[in-house]
Amino acid sequence: MARPGLYPAPNLSLERELAAHYDLVCVAGVDEAGRGALAGPVYAAAVVLPLDNASLTETLRDVADSKLLPPATRERLFDVICDAALAFGIGSVAAVEIDRAGILAATRAAMTAAVGALSPAAQGILVDGPLRLVGGKLPQRPIVRGDRQSLSIAAASILAKVSRDRTMIALDERAPGYGFARHKGYGTAEHLAALGRLGPHPEHRRSFAPLRTGLFSRTE
Repeated sequence: MARPGLYPAPNLSLERELAAHYDLVCVAGVDEAGRGALAGPVYAAAVVLPLDNASLTETLRDVADSKLLPPATRERLFDVICDAALAFGIGSVAAVEIDRAGILAATRAAMTAAVGALSPAAQGILVDGPLRLVGGKLPQRPIVRGDRQSLSIAAASILAKVSRDRTMIALDERAPGYGFARHKGYGTAEHLAALGRLGPHPEHRRSFAPLRTGLFSRTE
C-alpha cells in the first residue's frame, strides 16, 4: 500500500529517544478521537510497541495518522496493531460528562483511562498534540502532529478512531435518522439538517455550538 499523501512514515525515533533519556522499556503513544464532534463520546487509546523488534516497521508499514487512512484500512490495521503491541488500552468519556467537565478535561480523562488500562504499564508517554496528562508522574512529552511522526501515536490514533466509529455505528442503530454511522457525530450538513428535523438526541453534546447557541433550524 502506498504511503498516504506525501507524509513520511512514522517511526520509533521519538519513543527510543524518550526511552534512552529516562532508561525506559515501555513507552506509550497516546491519541484521541472525537474531540471536535457534536455527538457521542470522546475516545483515547494508548499503545506500547516493542522498541527492539527489527521486523516491526514492516509489520506496521501501513500505519499512519488515522485521518489519512480510509475506514477499511483502519479496520484491518486494528487487529494488526493489537497483535504487534506489547500493550494497548482504550478509554472513553460520554457526552454527558463532556458537557459537565468540558471537552479538555474529558479528553484528558479518556487518555488517562487508556494509559491506566495498559498491562504492562507504561513507563513514559508520548501524547499527540499540546495536551499533557494532569497529575501524571511518568515522563511525558506532548508532540504536535505526533500521529505523523511517532509510530506508537499513529497506532493509538487508529485504535481510538476505530473504537469510536464502532460506537457511533451502534448508536445509529439505536437512534436512526441522524446519520451517525456516516458522519460519526461531526457537524456535517447532513447532521445539522437532522438536528433541525429531530432536535438533539441525549448523545448530543449540549455545551457545543451549534447546540448551545441554537444555530440549527428546527423544522417541524
